[in-house]
Amino acid sequence: MERRVVRRSQAYFSAADGVRLFRRAWMPPTPRMALAIVHGFAEHSGRYDHVGAWFSTRDFAVHAFDQRGHGRSDGVRGHVDSFARFLDDLEAFLDVVRREHPELSVVLLGHSMGGLVTASLLAERKPDLLGAVVIGPPLELGSGVSRMRLRMARALRRVAPLMPLRAGLDAGDLSRDPEVVKAYQDDPLVFRRASASFAAELLDAVGRTAQAGMHVQIPTLMMHGEADRICPPRGTRNFHAQLRGAGHRLRVYPKLRHEILNEPEQEQVFEDVLAWIDEREA
Repeated sequence: MERRVVRRSQAYFSAADGVRLFRRAWMPPTPRMALAIVHGFAEHSGRYDHVGAWFSTRDFAVHAFDQRGHGRSDGVRGHVDSFARFLDDLEAFLDVVRREHPELSVVLLGHSMGGLVTASLLAERKPDLLGAVVIGPPLELGSGVSRMRLRMARALRRVAPLMPLRAGLDAGDLSRDPEVVKAYQDDPLVFRRASASFAAELLDAVGRTAQAGMHVQIPTLMMHGEADRICPPRGTRNFHAQLRGAGHRLRVYPKLRHEILNEPEQEQVFEDVLAWIDEREA
């Protein structure tokens, strides 16, 4: 149950290259910490309204944004010319959050492709954060990924980078909650295709980031659903095993599918995230 009034707001900010990115916030009367959320592939920040409200009622200033080519942000739908653009955008977003809350510590939470972007940022750019939560990241290719399709995406990136390719995601693999699945299928801001460049850049980032856990210097909570058929949990386990130092933790939930924040057990997931963040603050 929400215990305090949540003030929702929406705005835009500019990426480093001038692309206009949409953002939203959930604000409590007196925040004690900031939580920045990065969504996954083909979706948008609006699907995290329940997450933002839950943490806001626990005194978090929660912020989320639509990645370029997603949701209400500018850019070609499902296209990016370089995965580094996503890291640049996330850094610009974190700068906005810090400017609005210079007195607050910041925790970053990324789901699915947003988890990959988060893990990449942690390993490659060493952001100033209290901690990071990485949920269901694609750190290993699933058995359903065609090697021929991989080769095709990389070849097309050179000659036809904007050529659309089917994403091939089964909405039923997201959650065991049929209402979540239906809402996803009916959502006009969710798309079903990615450009050849997007696919190739994402696949390259998976291979690069999966082996970079030893470079992470920020306490990281890795979370995954054991029944995730979109992003194999083994990739998260392997990444967690590479982490060095104190404060890291791994939570894998039996029976839960890809979107553990949208499963019937979501409240327990929220509580686990909160408890881990509270340990960092202590």
